[in-house]
Amino acid sequence: MKIRFTSCVLPFLLIATAAQAQEGMLSLEMMYHPTKKEKFDTKPLTRLAWDAQNRLIETQSKDGIVQQFVVNPVNWEKQALAADGNILALMTAAGIPEKEAKAQVDKLTPQFKPDLKSYLFTYKNDLWLLDMQQGRVRELTHTPDQAEDEAILSPDLQSVAYLKGNDMYLTDLLTATEKRLTTGGSETIFNGRLDWVYMEEIYGRGHLRAFWWAPDSKNIAYLSFDESKVPVYTLSGDHLQPIKSERTRYPKAGDPNPEVKLGVVDMNGKTSWTENPYAGKETLIVQVGWTPDGKLLASWQDRVQTWLDLRIYDTQYRSKQLLRESSPAWVERLPLPQFLKDGSFVWASDRTGHHHLYHYDQQYQFKGAITKGDWDIRTVYGVDEAKGKVFFSANERNPIGNDVYAINLDGSKLQRLTTESGTHNARWNSAYTHFIDSWSSLKQAPKQAVFNAEGRSLKLVDDAGVPEKMQSLKLGKVTQQQIKSRDGFLMESLLFLPPDFDPKKKYPVYQHLYSGPMAPQVVDRWNNNLWHHFLAQQGYIVWVLDNRSASNKGLASAWPIHKKLGQLELQDQLDGLDWLRKQGWADMDRIALNGWSYGGYMTAYAMTHSKAWKIGFVGAPVTDYRLYDSVYTERYMGLPQDNAEGYDKGSVLKATKDLSGKIMLMHGTMDDNVHPQNTIMFIDELIKNGKDYSLQLYPGVGHSPRGDWINWSLQKAKWEFLKNNL
Repeated sequence: MKIRFTSCVLPFLLIATAAQAQEGMLSLEMMYHPTKKEKFDTKPLTRLAWDAQNRLIETQSKDGIVQQFVVNPVNWEKQALAADGNILALMTAAGIPEKEAKAQVDKLTPQFKPDLKSYLFTYKNDLWLLDMQQGRVRELTHTPDQAEDEAILSPDLQSVAYLKGNDMYLTDLLTATEKRLTTGGSETIFNGRLDWVYMEEIYGRGHLRAFWWAPDSKNIAYLSFDESKVPVYTLSGDHLQPIKSERTRYPKAGDPNPEVKLGVVDMNGKTSWTENPYAGKETLIVQVGWTPDGKLLASWQDRVQTWLDLRIYDTQYRSKQLLRESSPAWVERLPLPQFLKDGSFVWASDRTGHHHLYHYDQQYQFKGAITKGDWDIRTVYGVDEAKGKVFFSANERNPIGNDVYAINLDGSKLQRLTTESGTHNARWNSAYTHFIDSWSSLKQAPKQAVFNAEGRSLKLVDDAGVPEKMQSLKLGKVTQQQIKSRDGFLMESLLFLPPDFDPKKKYPVYQHLYSGPMAPQVVDRWNNNLWHHFLAQQGYIVWVLDNRSASNKGLASAWPIHKKLGQLELQDQLDGLDWLRKQGWADMDRIALNGWSYGGYMTAYAMTHSKAWKIGFVGAPVTDYRLYDSVYTERYMGLPQDNAEGYDKGSVLKATKDLSGKIMLMHGTMDDNVHPQNTIMFIDELIKNGKDYSLQLYPGVGHSPRGDWINWSLQKAKWEFLKNNL
């Protein structure tokens, strides 16, 4: 599911911001009205990067002109690079109208890297090349009636591979000649293009590319999908006339998955198919890539994801298993190994219940753990092989944030390189002598600085500070605390208290949750969303609590929900309410619960399996996991035929008769992720059981509401429902 529609983790502000008519009070219009809303964004950070020579490069862009500077990190002296960076002029010279050229420049600028001189973009359904080396823009394809997408340059920058329809193509950059690499693509055969469920649940939403260049630019590995057995789900598009239906092959829990095979195509269009090492078994191919010396790698999982095998292929594309990961519940998709120059590799695994690093030798034999403990690696930045050090980020100090660390390959001398608490994002140079760090926290707006390898700050480049328009607002008081569940697990929470909070009074509570596995809402980073501060100004306590499985404190914290979604999450949330009750200032008879997607499911589940909440805002909910996609659902619940009891106990539909309190249902009519079927079937059960409900439909909207007028409508409806019913 992996839904990111949240409005929860807001700035930990004890100071005020933007003078407004009512002495620092927020209004719904200020935050959401399409023509009246204010901007509360922080200033953008300086664009910094390292080039291949380990020089620090600053990129500036204004009016279509891109300028780059070499920066001395010690004294911050800048020297302009001699390059024609007037991208706008290059585009207009190629015949692209200025207005459209400006739009292209805006899209391209964030992609600029110090050493990269070639950039691809799409204009009027054709691929174009921005060649910074030669100072020109030119068209590569000439088929405006057929779109090219997912284009990617070869490692040697001599050609570009892309998709047209459901087949792969190649164009030589020098001659702009096109060659078709695969055939047979159709409505049910996808060559090099991810299908819906692989895109959504395995390789990442919005990324459809299912092909990978070999390091020598002579071959491309790709996945081919046969969708013919996957059921079709139709979204009717009733918001248009004539109706514009969308048909997607979407496997629900227990349905046939796409049949997938892995092939390698050469530059002449000849495909060599790899063997299927699990013939007769249902599997998923969850990673594909290459070793530095050009050997094909792939990670396979069984359908319900209880194990993961890493396999390496020989020149005949026969494979052998390098290692297997398994767990008492499920195995997450893991990154491919990072190979070192001596042929050994670093592997990330959740085998202990926490995400840690392990070293394997040249013969692929286990050498030892690099990191260990009751904390988790978040990002591996790389390995300094000369010094035998690994650089990474982890939550070792801060369970709701991360820091930057170094450790020796043998697991000795763990060193934290960052001092300020929060969420850090480091970018190291290739020599691992310096890194750029951008970070923020609940208390701190974004900062950016350059550090040396020992963690000493050389230059504070950016300190965004509180946005000017927030500086006179009467914001709520925000506190972050840990709350023990009944068995002692420390759950993370946030409270937003009214600016004039009086602990002797009783306050209604607006609670926000998501609750999905490994998807925390309490995160130590800056957020400009002011919805919860608005509610606090209006006299509500705002409460955010991550149940243990959502906390992202190691996979072991989520494993207990295996085959029983809903049940333990609700237990943890009720434990949180017990803590809230003991504080004395919460009106426990006036609590609202709000969530979207998994949070919508949990809100509906809580309202039908307890009586703790008076009203519920139920956004795009899964109302029975038999209605959700196979890969996500079966990872946590297994197959429906193998776990009927778990599916029944986790169902909202089967408990509708027990609904307690009032609910407002919200759903986009073109939601291809959590289908509107979930809400329609829930409404059917509500009617059959004599239960009232409020409904907000968003015509033509997908899973996450987008658009100024849509959000304005949604927030107005929620505010009115809250005022009228709590």
